[in-house]
Amino acid sequence: MDFPVLTTLIVLPMAAGVAVLLLPRRRPELALPVAIAASLLPLGASLWLLVRFETGVAGFQFVEHVNWYEPWGISYHLGVDGISLLLVVLTAFLFPISLLASTAIKDRVHLYAASMLFLEAGIIGVFLSLDLIVFFVFWEVMLVPMYFIIGVWGGGRRVYAAVKFFLFTAFGSALMLAAILSLAFVARDQLGAPTFDFVQLLGVDLTRTAQFWLFAAFGLSFAIKVPLFPLHTWLPDAHVEAPTAGSVILAGVLLKMGTYGLLRFNLTLFPEATVDLMPVMATLAVIGIVYGAVVAIVQTDIKRLVAYSSVSHLGFVVLGIFALTAQGLQGGVIQMINHGLTTGALFLLVGMIYERRHTREISQFGGLGSVMPIFAGAFLFTAFASVGLPGLNGFVGEFYVLVGSFLSLPVWAVVAATGVVLAAVYLLWAYQRMFTGPVTLEENRGLSDLNAREIVILAPIAALILFLGIYPKPALDRIEPSVDAILQRIEQTTDYRVPDFGSGAVVDLVGEHGE
Repeated sequence: MDFPVLTTLIVLPMAAGVAVLLLPRRRPELALPVAIAASLLPLGASLWLLVRFETGVAGFQFVEHVNWYEPWGISYHLGVDGISLLLVVLTAFLFPISLLASTAIKDRVHLYAASMLFLEAGIIGVFLSLDLIVFFVFWEVMLVPMYFIIGVWGGGRRVYAAVKFFLFTAFGSALMLAAILSLAFVARDQLGAPTFDFVQLLGVDLTRTAQFWLFAAFGLSFAIKVPLFPLHTWLPDAHVEAPTAGSVILAGVLLKMGTYGLLRFNLTLFPEATVDLMPVMATLAVIGIVYGAVVAIVQTDIKRLVAYSSVSHLGFVVLGIFALTAQGLQGGVIQMINHGLTTGALFLLVGMIYERRHTREISQFGGLGSVMPIFAGAFLFTAFASVGLPGLNGFVGEFYVLVGSFLSLPVWAVVAATGVVLAAVYLLWAYQRMFTGPVTLEENRGLSDLNAREIVILAPIAALILFLGIYPKPALDRIEPSVDAILQRIEQTTDYRVPDFGSGAVVDLVGEHGE
């Protein structure tokens, strides 16, 4: 039997979390260093996975499959393809950085560090699970530590934000569980036995009506997690009240569980409903792009501004997914990674300035460029990446999404393009008010620039932002076969034909939607 690397990726942070809880309470200073060191182990395992992953293969690799409870068709089934691979690596990459940025946590440090490690295990489990019950278990597992991270170590309204986060997610989870059970009963009628195995469920024949309702139940749960407009209201509160590391993980990978779920399950299990609801989902995505950007412009709190930018950027991901083109889906996946890096870095930068000034109000800054030149340069670099400056990672994802969506949904793509312009407005205007001109407040004159620890935190993110902006081919090569397989399944099971450059399908598809 091959080495169970996928199980190892889940078990390592979980075991590390238990180990942290067992550390002596009289030595709280040990908790974070031990957690940081332990979090490097899953990062190493994920990088090994990245190197050993075979490009050009659409199917799942490193599969682990053990029957768990055979009468109900539940199995421990893990696997990774080009879509989930990069999300697993991103998760393992961001947790050591987030823990290293958690020095402001002084209370119940053991519980905090353990919660972060348990959260990592849950998120990785979501991306690797190929049995819907196991997927649901991990989906719920990650909810508990995130609730405590916000509710215990957050800001002044942390309890309100944590409860709101929990209630929104729990409501979506209830719908998804009902849909999972319904899908298993249909499988029992057709296959002779119930199954929750994703690969086996691909062979279940669902009526158009059944696909619609199951798509709606799964889709609503995932849309809450994205969050897709108008289900986004929990996100700004959660981001603003969460500690810095919580915001980084929330934006960096937790929101991607929603877009991953739409791509993995909705598009593949319910292809007819996907095609039918394509304009609806694309419309919600575009509304989110524009709405999130416009609301970000008027924010006076820099952290809330970055939070609303996530609503806008995740709208691009959903638009790329429901463009149902190779370019759109590839752009959606790579944009998940790009958003995790750029928005994660922005939240880290916001946390660094908050630790110095204990305020996030934009009006309380001004002229910081002369006081903190390294910090100002890091913020501007990350802002340029977030707005999609060519040569940085954000450009690659947005370009693929807009090209791919223009092939199938040209009107939607044109409206979405305004989000790129609006992103430049809210981020660069915020930069102008905070960093340019003379120092406006005496309290800001003595602020210290980034220290060695903070530079170490930001440097690897900046390197990846630059690498993916200049040479995204290694990532795209791993994504492309899995994306092509999804589109091929949609073509084989529906009347939809994937448009591409040089084909006449664009005109046919536009005509079909009445535009």
